[in-house]
Amino acid sequence: MELDDEKMQVDDGIDEISPMTLGHYYQHLFPHTLYYKWLNYNGKLATTEYTHREFSFTIKDGIYLRYQSFKDSEEFQRELSRLSPSKIDIGAIFTAPPKHAKSLQPGVFKPVSKELVFDIDMTDYDEIRTCCQGGDICAKCWRFMTVAMHVLDRALREDFGFTKIMWAYSGRRGVHCWVCDERARKLDDPGRKAVAGYLSLIRGGAEQAKKVNLSQRNALHPHIVRSLEIVEEYFEDVLLVDQEILLTRDRWTKVLNMLPDEDLRKTMDAQWSKRPDRSSVDKWSELIDAVDKRAAKKGSKFGLSTFERDLMLQMTYPRLDENVTTHVNHLLKSPFCIHPKTGRVCTPIAADQFDSFDPLAVPTLAQLLREINEPSSHSGSAAKSTSMVPYIGVFEDFVSTVLPTPANSQPSLDF
Repeated sequence: MELDDEKMQVDDGIDEISPMTLGHYYQHLFPHTLYYKWLNYNGKLATTEYTHREFSFTIKDGIYLRYQSFKDSEEFQRELSRLSPSKIDIGAIFTAPPKHAKSLQPGVFKPVSKELVFDIDMTDYDEIRTCCQGGDICAKCWRFMTVAMHVLDRALREDFGFTKIMWAYSGRRGVHCWVCDERARKLDDPGRKAVAGYLSLIRGGAEQAKKVNLSQRNALHPHIVRSLEIVEEYFEDVLLVDQEILLTRDRWTKVLNMLPDEDLRKTMDAQWSKRPDRSSVDKWSELIDAVDKRAAKKGSKFGLSTFERDLMLQMTYPRLDENVTTHVNHLLKSPFCIHPKTGRVCTPIAADQFDSFDPLAVPTLAQLLREINEPSSHSGSAAKSTSMVPYIGVFEDFVSTVLPTPANSQPSLDF
C-alpha cells in the first residue's frame, strides 16, 4: 500500500490514544502490505490462511469484537480505518471465514491451525525482581526478557528445528514469540501442550519456595545444559548486581528458604545479619562455598549438590504463560498495534538484537504522529521518515522468510 505524502492535520489531542489518533496511525504508519504477506503466507492472492483467519478488535468503550475476518488486505484496511481499534488480536485459521460462524451448523466451525505462540510477562518475575513491580519495567529487569528470548529461541531452533520465528515487544512489560513454520502452525492442542511442557521448567505457586527440581538424568538433557550455560552468563549481572537479591534480610530469606538444609539456613542468616551491608556478589560467594562444603560431607542432605544450578534456573529461566501456547484458538495481541497503557507500538525484535533492544526507546503513538508532521528532507511515504523504520526493517526481514519463494531483488521498505 502506498501512503500519501500529505502532512496530517492533528489538534492538541495528539498525546491521547483516541479513534482519531489511531485512525491516523492505521492510515499512515501501519505496515499493511507486509502484514498481509505474513498472514497470507502465499504472495498476493488471498488464501484461506488469510480469509479464514480470526481477528478481534477492541474498540471505543472497551467493546470487544470477535470473529472478524476479511477477504483481502484492502477490506482489512478499510475496517481498521472505520473502527480505529485500540487493540488487535490475532486468532486461529478456521474451517470457514469466522465472520460466518454464527450461521454455521454446530461442529462445522473449528480451528485448524495457528502459529505456535509464547507469551512471557514481566509480572511473573515480581517475586524475584526488586527494581520494579506490576506493569512497570526498567533497563534492569528487562534483562529477564533478554535471557528468556535467548533460551527459548535457541531451543526452538536447535531442539525443534523451527526457523521462521518472530519475537515482538508487547508494548508494555513482556514479549511474544510467533513460530510460523508450517509444522508449528499445524500442531493440534496436544502437540502444543507437549512443546510447552518441554520448555517449561518453573513449577509451583507463590507459596512454594523451590520451584525447580531436576533429577540427575533430566539435568543432563541438552536443553537444560544449554539453558544453564545461557543463564550462567547473565546470572551475576542480572540477579546479584542489578537486582541485589541478597542485599537485605527480606531478600536473602527468600533465597535461603530454597536450601534443603535448615542448619545451613540459620548459619548463613546469622552470618549475614552481622554484616548486612555486604554486596549480594560477596554473600553469594559465601553461600556457594558453604553449600559446597556441606554437600561434600558424607550424609549431607539431597539437593545441596544441585542447589546452585537449580536456584540460577529458578531465578532466570523463562516463565511461560502455558495457556497461551497450548490452545490453537487462543488469541494473541498483534504486532504493530498500540498498547493502550503506554502508547508504545508492539514492535518486532530481531534475534541479533536481544541484548540491545530497549523497550523504553520504542516509539509511542504521539511521537510518531509528531514525526510525520515535522518538516523533513525525506521523500516518499510519511512512515519512512519516522522512528518506525528500523522496526519495519526487522519485520520485512522476517516476512521474507515465510514467503514461498525468496525475492530476486534487494528488499526495500514496503509499507
